[in-house]
Amino acid sequence: MNFPLFPDTSSAPTTPQCSAKGCRADAVWVLAWNNPKLHTPERRKTWLACEEHREHLSKFLGVRGFLKDVVRLEEWAEPAG
Repeated sequence: MNFPLFPDTSSAPTTPQCSAKGCRADAVWVLAWNNPKLHTPERRKTWLACEEHREHLSKFLGVRGFLKDVVRLEEWAEPAG
């Protein structure tokens, strides 16, 4: 099987997109989370959310005790480390 040396990225999104399954909307929110069974307390994983999916994704993470913070994308500064 031949694979291109330089894959075509022309269809790749130019702006961050929502992490909800099947959603291609521009992200507006960063949902910072952590699974305490897998991650150290300071570690933050992130999902991105559009306006429509922010509440749904927040609830999904929240009921599991994973959600740590919800911040507008333009205000997000990834923690050092």
